[in-house]
Amino acid sequence: MSKTISFNELRRLKDSLPDGATARIADELNTTVQTVRNYFGGVNYQFGKNVGMHIEPGPDGGIVVLDDTTIYDLAVKILEEQNA
Repeated sequence: MSKTISFNELRRLKDSLPDGATARIADELNTTVQTVRNYFGGVNYQFGKNVGMHIEPGPDGGIVVLDDTTIYDLAVKILEEQNA
């Protein structure tokens, strides 16, 4: 299922994650930390995979369409655990 959000909203989510969350997401999804970073706007494809993120210019940093919300959903879950 895809999700459309602003780029700045995606970056705010990433910036809100506690230390070690990127590694935790990578471990739980059996992927590399760099792939998770690429999902949140990184561009290092030598050590990480393309994650199906499409950015179009627009307000609030542009519009981001996430083809797969698995990483996004796990990041939200980690934030909910932290705030509980």
